[in-house]
Amino acid sequence: MSEKLYIFDTTLRDAEQVPGCQLNTIEKIEVARQLEKLGVDIIEAGFPISSPGDFNSVVEISKAVTSPTICALTRAVEKDIDVAAEALKYAKRGRIHTGIGTSPYHIYEKLNSTPEQIIERAVSAVKYAKKYVEDVEFYAEDAGRSEIEYLARVVEAVIKAGATVVNIPDTTGYCLPNEYGEKIAYLVNNVPNIDRAIISTHCHNDLGMATANTISGIINGARQVEVTINGLGERAGNTAMEEVVMAVACHKNMDFQVDINTHEIMNSSQLVSNLMRMPVQPNKAIVGRNAFAHSSGIHQDGVLKNRETYEIIDPEMVGVDQSSIILTARSGRAALKHHLKEIGRYCDGEELDAIYENFLVLADKKKDITLRDLEILAGQGGKENKTFKLEALQVVCGSSTIPTATVQVSFGGDTFTETASGNGPVDAAFNAVKSITKRRVHVEEYLVQAITRGSDDLGKVHVQISHKGHMYYGFGANTDVVTASVESLLDAIGHIN
Repeated sequence: MSEKLYIFDTTLRDAEQVPGCQLNTIEKIEVARQLEKLGVDIIEAGFPISSPGDFNSVVEISKAVTSPTICALTRAVEKDIDVAAEALKYAKRGRIHTGIGTSPYHIYEKLNSTPEQIIERAVSAVKYAKKYVEDVEFYAEDAGRSEIEYLARVVEAVIKAGATVVNIPDTTGYCLPNEYGEKIAYLVNNVPNIDRAIISTHCHNDLGMATANTISGIINGARQVEVTINGLGERAGNTAMEEVVMAVACHKNMDFQVDINTHEIMNSSQLVSNLMRMPVQPNKAIVGRNAFAHSSGIHQDGVLKNRETYEIIDPEMVGVDQSSIILTARSGRAALKHHLKEIGRYCDGEELDAIYENFLVLADKKKDITLRDLEILAGQGGKENKTFKLEALQVVCGSSTIPTATVQVSFGGDTFTETASGNGPVDAAFNAVKSITKRRVHVEEYLVQAITRGSDDLGKVHVQISHKGHMYYGFGANTDVVTASVESLLDAIGHIN
């Protein structure tokens, strides 16, 4: 039978300490309810003695959720424990999380104490907390830099005093994965009463190894992981809940019972990101917008043939609708054909080649190609045999310069170049085109539309021209609106018999 791996979420305590991420009580309750829906086992709701707001939040969260254990943090101080117990009085299952520093930095410099006095204070705090709740967790702050033999003595003493969970934090994110795993293994193998408590991990990400250290801890005997949504937390953050849960899910040899509803991972991520006003980095594992996005042509072709070629996680498993095949200059024909089908355009062979060539030109100018862009490209795909083809365009304009345009156009097997001025860059370019084509046309209507968004928008230009009493229409699309304008005029002139 699979062993239970407990998910202890400290988003509302450790992550909420991040500058700018503070939540009010109503927002904390909203997050807590989502964490309950997600299926976390323990919610660390706050540090009650730190402020009246934190105290009230723990009280209200205790009332609002029923399934998870509600945990309150304290120092190894009786007043802290009294206040935490009071805040937890409405919790269906309450836990007091108390502790003290155990590294030389904390013992001698921060606390101005001795190793023996620290053990006495640790044991006293656990015993005092046991007067209020049965479930008491002890944290050995800065365990990552604590001497292992001494840490084992502390752990043995607090378990004897009644601790049900012993938290071994890598508070500064100092440990390497093998070092942290060996620390957990040492406790498993050398603390006589370790079977009476659950070992918990609490890893920070200062060196970018929080998740790796947590996984190493699990492999070596930890059965509770302290995590946050999106990896938020002090300094560089904490272990990301979604990363640990999905790492365990992907590696079937890690045979654990994890009660997380993974389909709620993305919803949880987005809620926390929005409420804490902390955007998720695009390349963030599992929940970043690029986590299931593919832009390389080789990768896109592989994913379209079989998702598992380049994806170890089904995006739907974490609440993402589907993988994203992002069209860029690195995309191949397979990705383009896939997206053309989405807009109802089925093409192959020479037609696809023609659209693909236009696509590459646009993709070199524009970071992201949208479906609307594709509709324009698809409409242009069969128009390679134009009467007039724009070969080059250069415009000069400014507040103290007469707008001038040099246009090069090919038709009838020859190439022609003309320079003209006008009352603006488009007017100058149009005058040059008229000189080249020798057509007496009048522009009746000129319409420019931005069809996407951002400064690299694809501009769509429609023109209506008159020639000898007849009306002709032209169209052009380009990231450069002057180029699109010239192409639209050439398109319209090309329809004149």
